Amino acid sequence: MASLEYVKPESIRIKDHPELNERWLQDRIAEDPSLLGLGDLILKDKERVQPRAGRLDLLLQDADATHRYEVEIQLGDSDESHIIRTIEYWDIERKRYPQYEHTAVIVAENVTSRFLNVISLFNGFIPLVAIQLNAFRLDDKVSLVCTTVLDQMPLGLVDEDEEVSEVADRVYWESPCERPDG
Repeated sequence: MASLEYVKPESIRIKDHPELNERWLQDRIAEDPSLLGLGDLILKDKERVQPRAGRLDLLLQDADATHRYEVEIQLGDSDESHIIRTIEYWDIERKRYPQYEHTAVIVAENVTSRFLNVISLFNGFIPLVAIQLNAFRLDDKVSLVCTTVLDQMPLGLVDEDEEVSEVADRVYWESPCERPDG
């Protein structure tokens, strides 16, 4: 068996590349939504017009047709306008199509720590996923690698390390005989 040869790929920024652009990236994700690592998804729509709000880059849907992902793509560093746009498109779609579960997804070449902190504040209230996308050149080919840097936090789940405690309300304190410790 022949040994594999190590080849170091060259990291490239799509934003600064003379031939690649957001449309190119959008087309790659539309062709193969599995790039994002969100599961078995299909393309529902591209450049979807939003009433009084611009265009949603990609609308993806799971194979079971129960969950939709509103995807906003940003070249370069994440910024406030794209984050707001991502949340706005998610909100419009969930109101228009309440029969589906919806998740807002921002894909950026660099999800900065400042904006990671800001969008993590929304997590738990808005189903939001942040994906950092890196492009690599190897000879005359380009490869894309996506890393989820902020995953959707489901509501109502208890951390395994946290104790689940009873509500200590007035009824609890007035009936000490019924408590396990009393």
